[in-house]
Formats: sequence, C-alpha cells, structure tokens
Amino acid sequence: MEIEVKVVSREMIKPSSPTPNHLRSYQLSFLDQISPPVFNPFVLFYSSIQEVDSDLSVTKISLKLKKSLSDVLTLFYPLAGRVKDNLLIDCNDEGIPYLEARVKGNLADVIQVSVPDDFNKFVPFALAHHDVADLALAGIQVTIFDCGGIAIGYCISHKIADALSCFMFLKSWAATAKGSDMVPRPQFESATLFPPKNISGFNPRIGITTNKNKVISKRFLFNASVIEAVRAKYTGSTTGLENEKRPTRVEALSAFIWNRFMAATRVESGPERLYAIIHAVNLRTRIDPPLPDRSFGNLYRIAMTIPRLDGEEGFGLVKQVRDQISRVDKDYVKRLQEGTDHLNFITERAQEFSKGELVSLSFTSLCRFPLYEYDFGWGNPAWVGSPALTFKNLVVFMDTKSGDGIEAYINLEEDDMAKFESDQEFLAFVSPTELN
Repeated sequence: MEIEVKVVSREMIKPSSPTPNHLRSYQLSFLDQISPPVFNPFVLFYSSIQEVDSDLSVTKISLKLKKSLSDVLTLFYPLAGRVKDNLLIDCNDEGIPYLEARVKGNLADVIQVSVPDDFNKFVPFALAHHDVADLALAGIQVTIFDCGGIAIGYCISHKIADALSCFMFLKSWAATAKGSDMVPRPQFESATLFPPKNISGFNPRIGITTNKNKVISKRFLFNASVIEAVRAKYTGSTTGLENEKRPTRVEALSAFIWNRFMAATRVESGPERLYAIIHAVNLRTRIDPPLPDRSFGNLYRIAMTIPRLDGEEGFGLVKQVRDQISRVDKDYVKRLQEGTDHLNFITERAQEFSKGELVSLSFTSLCRFPLYEYDFGWGNPAWVGSPALTFKNLVVFMDTKSGDGIEAYINLEEDDMAKFESDQEFLAFVSPTELN
C-alpha cells in the first residue's frame, strides 16, 4: 500500500518567552561534539481522537499543540537555537519547524503494515544532514488521517540529545499540552561534566551511509514466548551458571541477532579484520553521584565486545558482552571526563570501520522507556514506530505496546539484509509483524 502524505502548512514555532541573555550561549559537551549529525526520530500514532473528545477539531488540536510546544521550548531553549562550529549553540530563539500534513486512508491500515521506510513520511525532514550549521535542532510534523487519527512525528538532533533526552522533551511537551502542574524540567550540565575538547581528526559522520551504500531498515517482532526461548537458548552453556543470572531479554536477543548476522554475512578473511558487538550505555546511572533522568544531552557511551569467533553460541557470549558493559562504571566515567584516551580510541575504531577493517553490529535498547505514556489530552498512543535510520549495522530494540514483546528495527546494507532475512534459523524465531 502506497502512503501519500501531503504537507499543507509549515511554520516556525519559537519559545513563548525570550531566552535570557545569560543563557544565549549553550556550550556543547565533548560527548555532544563526537555525536553524529543525525536526528533521533519517532512517530506516535493516536487513534481517532474524536472518540475521546467529540469537541476536538483539527484546528483545536493544532492550536493546542503549537501553543504547548512554544511554552515547552522556553524550558528546552537550546532546541530553538542553532549550532555554531560544533562548539556551542546560539540560543537565538529562531525556533523549530512545525509541519501539518494530511494522508488519505486509515491509521489502522498504516500501522498494521508498519514499514519503517513509510514512517519517514511522517517526520519533518531527512534524518541525516551534512552540515549542522544553520539547521534547526528539532522539528515536528502532525499528520491527520481520514479516520480522525493523528501521527505526531518528531526529530531531535543527536548533536544535542540522546534518546532519553528526546523522550524527556516529549514527556514535558505532553504534560504541558494536557495542562499538568507536573512538567519535567531539563537539567543542563553536560558541558560542565564533560567539557568540550579539540576533536580535529575525528569525523562524527563515520557510519552514516551514502547513496552508493543503500541501507535497508526492517522491523522484526519477537513475542514473549519466543524471547523466553531465546533466553533459554543462551542460558545453556558449558561455562555454567552457578553464580550468574540468566540473560536478560536484550542480552539474549543481542547475542542471537549477532550470531545470525555473522552466520549470514561473514566472509572468511585474514586475521586483520575485527568483528565487534557495540552496545549504547546510559552514563547517568554510572557517574558518581548518579544523574537524574532529566539530565539533558548526550550522556551515553559505548561498550565494545570483540567476541571469540570459535562458534561460541551460549552464555559465554552473553557473559563477554555483560563484562564489557560492566566496565562502563564510575572509574570509566572519570577517565572519560579527564583524559583523551576515549577520543583516541573512537578515532582509531572509526578509521578501521571506514576502511572495512572493523565489522560491527551496534545495539541500542529503548526497552523500559515510557514510549506509550505520552498523553497530550486524548489518551496514550495506539502505537509508536521508528522511521528507517541512516546508520548501517544498527539494531534498535523497542517494547511492544503490551510490554512483553520486543520489536527489533534492524538497519543493514542491502546485500547484507538480503542474506540476513533469508537465514532460516533467524526466521524460525521471528513472529509475524502484523499488529493486532
């Protein structure tokens, strides 16, 4: 089914109150500087809102969303500014684009098929950009369906925010729209904790694909019983489990997808090629003292595991990954704050990646995030989806609405995806993706 989305209006939404002079320059942290120039995108789908409130017209919804967005931008004032020289944000209140669109058809039909490429039509702009200067740091698109359902697509630049920060912004916006007295306020301290550095020689664009290397994004569903079967598969191991907890859902699925990716795509090569599993790790809980969830910025790092390529299929692989993630502790964070070792490390890995000497599969888990709790005044989302992303070899985990299954958005180059999704052992564990 071809989805045709037509944009009917565009405007810039500015903060409802001007940013004070002493806040006009927002310094990027070191972790912001090295973050890729892409957008974090999500689309929230809401069923017919007239069923919740018959007085809610498209005009009323639009006014409500725009006013609350303007109000919440006074709290998240850097989002309304522009990046300068990968060092700071000029908080000039220039605003963020707000698009309204129409789509023929019913919302249920769109989310039933749930093709990531289709969801790119519900966000306001392309997800990768070559130059962050003068570009908006966030954007909103509100799309109205014939059935009365709506989609709220939003993008926030990775130069300023990680996934948790994006969801915190959404939580504050929804609370503002609903008229709540409990609107979460961001805490801006990332540049104090991770002061900016000279990162000349490092290219934050490494891993973002170009047209010559087309990336295919597919959504795969693992239901609760399948996940338990995968956990059981990775519990049985010769290493024993006397003192180890069994694999978590994300640990087990990461190990399973990695093994099937390797089985489907690995080419025998010389020992100079490295294979790596990469997990994004939230630093807020690992810094001393811990930071609240409302701490805004890129407060994450990666744990890299170089698996043994000796056919290890069981808990040994999970344990390797778990050990690497556990090394991202308060001592790691302290070294990250004080030295240049991490910059040297990621520069070397980036060079290997660009030369094809490093083959990695990266995992980001959004499980346990409150994806389905954003109520703007007409109830919680019927479904939350991710558009197709621009990074190759990337897996994003998201909970299903029921909370017991996991959706895996897998982004691979075209040839690799063709091999991967033909892997019979992988397919044996995948559930049908139609949403009920």
